[in-house]
Amino acid sequence: MQRDQLADFLRRRREAIRPGEVGLTDGPRRRATGLRREEVAMLAGMSADYVVRLEQGRSSQPSTQLLGSLARALRLSDDERDHLFHLAGHRPPPADGVARLARAGLMRMLDLLGDTPALVLSDLGEVLAQNRAAVLLAGDQTGFSGDRRYVVYRWFTEPAVRAVRPPEEQEHHARQLVADLRAATGRRSGDATIAGLVDRLQAASADFRRLWAEHEVAVRRADRKTMLHPRVGRLVMDCETLVTPDQGQELVVLTPADTETRERLELLRVLGIEEFPAEATGTP
Repeated sequence: MQRDQLADFLRRRREAIRPGEVGLTDGPRRRATGLRREEVAMLAGMSADYVVRLEQGRSSQPSTQLLGSLARALRLSDDERDHLFHLAGHRPPPADGVARLARAGLMRMLDLLGDTPALVLSDLGEVLAQNRAAVLLAGDQTGFSGDRRYVVYRWFTEPAVRAVRPPEEQEHHARQLVADLRAATGRRSGDATIAGLVDRLQAASADFRRLWAEHEVAVRRADRKTMLHPRVGRLVMDCETLVTPDQGQELVVLTPADTETRERLELLRVLGIEEFPAEATGTP
């Protein structure tokens, strides 16, 4: 671990970011150049004291999970993220697989979307990042581990997850998830990560086995879906999916499809974030 170099890199990246780039107000009384340490801590979900110790070269070795949070908070590019991991004495996340971070450009788009729910997913359906509006809509989905990090795995192995969809839409959504996974399997032929996921899903779910055997292939682009929110009720959302050129990540943007849904989303923003039961979180 190169503590002094790590401290200097983090400090310079923090000072290079304007608050508006991460959705914070850049008021006239601000004296700090770039972000404050407290703001980085808030964005990364860690204590301000630990950010101070990192920038002063006094910290213990940060974990890969913590480094990932810092990379997202500081909107690091892929090269900058890899450099951060090297300075901290860790191997960077692989270019493919389960440990990837949301691209810096997609993170900036999340910030720009403001009150419009949006999230970044990997091509295997792992939620890599969400804006606050998406957390209000579906709960924080970035903290899962193992196979549970994949939306498709939770859908087929945890019955409570299906409760976020009305019964008449559940079969359609299940088919979408499987068809999207089938498309990813074709693009990543020979990838042990995706092959293992498919094997474990087939072993765990007869419903998945049935749909997988039908060999439907489709990459999600646009859709209208209904969500049953535990606090504000039925929400009808239009979903647009923007896929990166390499098809490795996608930005999902959700907008209200009718006036009633728009009013309920406004109410949800007023109510604020309430803890979601872990077993009841799904994905838009």
